[in-house]
Amino acid sequence: MRVIIAAVGRPRDAALAAAIESYETRAARYWPLDIREVREEPARSASPDVVRAREGERLAAKASGADLVVCDERGERMTSEAFARFLQDARERARDVAFVIGGAYGVAPELRDRAARRLALAPWTLPHEMARLVLAEQLYRAGTIVRGEPYHK
Repeated sequence: MRVIIAAVGRPRDAALAAAIESYETRAARYWPLDIREVREEPARSASPDVVRAREGERLAAKASGADLVVCDERGERMTSEAFARFLQDARERARDVAFVIGGAYGVAPELRDRAARRLALAPWTLPHEMARLVLAEQLYRAGTIVRGEPYHK
């Protein structure tokens, strides 16, 4: 079982990039973590629909062969404990899980419709870099929950 994070672009803010890297490194102690960044589509010469579609194709290619989970504010809300159980179940079934984080315009509807699950990281719309940080922290937290470690209080 691998946990794949397929995300559009690289974090631009140095402090945010450092926080993301810190939590992804921590999460990798618990789950085999594979980060797959795709190029952000330039929006200046294309409509939001075209940008989403092009980025969606790249994301789909990076998530190929795994159970697809699209991060979307309209998705299912899970407690940290439920998220930990979800990941542990995937581990027991030896299934790779790919979490997809769209770019500035979100995830292409076609990719969202193909997903095995949609997951809300927050009830708000988050910038994609913040979504990646929240996901990385929750992956780390889920690992500590599964192992019964004290991080999750």
